[in-house]
Amino acid sequence: MELAFIIEKFVLITVIFALSLVVAMYSTLAERKIAAFLQDRVGPNRAGPGGLFQPLADGAKMFFKEEIIPEQASKFLFVAGPSLAILTACIGSAVIPWGEAVVIAGRMIDLQVTDINVGILYIFGVVSLGVYGVMIGGWASNNKFSLMGAIRAASQNISYEIPMGLSIIALLLLTNTLSLKEITAQQHGWHWNVLYQPLGFLVFLVCSFAETNRTPFDLPECETELVGGYHTEYSSMKLGFYLFAEYINMFISSAVMATLYFGGYNYPGMDWVNSLLGPLWGPLVGMMVLLLKIFVFIFFFMWVRWTVPRFRYDQLMNLGWKVLIPLAIANIVITGIWITVVDKL
Repeated sequence: MELAFIIEKFVLITVIFALSLVVAMYSTLAERKIAAFLQDRVGPNRAGPGGLFQPLADGAKMFFKEEIIPEQASKFLFVAGPSLAILTACIGSAVIPWGEAVVIAGRMIDLQVTDINVGILYIFGVVSLGVYGVMIGGWASNNKFSLMGAIRAASQNISYEIPMGLSIIALLLLTNTLSLKEITAQQHGWHWNVLYQPLGFLVFLVCSFAETNRTPFDLPECETELVGGYHTEYSSMKLGFYLFAEYINMFISSAVMATLYFGGYNYPGMDWVNSLLGPLWGPLVGMMVLLLKIFVFIFFFMWVRWTVPRFRYDQLMNLGWKVLIPLAIANIVITGIWITVVDKL
């Protein structure tokens, strides 16, 4: 393996990792600013111009806080829980195509860490592992509220992964591939999958809220019932890791939805822009378009949090098992019939 290829991948991984952390950091400020706007107030405005340095102040506060580990906690697992949560959150971006290949100094560089032919299965595997960080932290805390939050997280994850997977099956019937790069390439121009799979996208969107523990599905940390849920006993940067993991998961979920259903880096007139700007700046415009789509989804996540009240636990389970799973199965049947009719015509 040539050295230049290794350097390219190392730089790309570093940039994507830094981007994930920066987006997660400033999502905390955006969350509070959007909440303030919806509630007709100002929000953070003291640290820096317009509160721009508030995430840095919050990070410094968590970094310098006293680190407390309960006496009866399982200390190794207590540390491993948030570590696993942040790790699985960060590695999900490895298969996402962030743009077309750029040409620098005569070398064609893919804006994707790796293009594996089972990219969607990789995403599902990473999502499945993420809940172990929550379960381990909740169990290791030796606190009944933390344990209840962890059990809720596990059952919620299992319940909503099923309709999410079923919604993807209908998409695979259309695309005939598991590679995110190929799925994105098939959506050139306006041929976005959401136009052919609106019901599948709706199911996937609702399940994304549940998988990221965002309101109205934030039952694992439900403050009014469980104090703080699975991270009740955590402080300092261990708590920061759990909070960061949630925002990184929201960022990656938005990227996956934009890639699978909204064309990824594709946009109308992309060929004309690429021919005008050349093989370097043209693909970077596509990357900016993808980031714009991601930020729209992140805004939607936050808008829903400050608009929709939290579900009761029985409502959450009923929605997953009695509504979303039948809808996802019906979507598979409808998609199969439609493809069969189109092929015969």
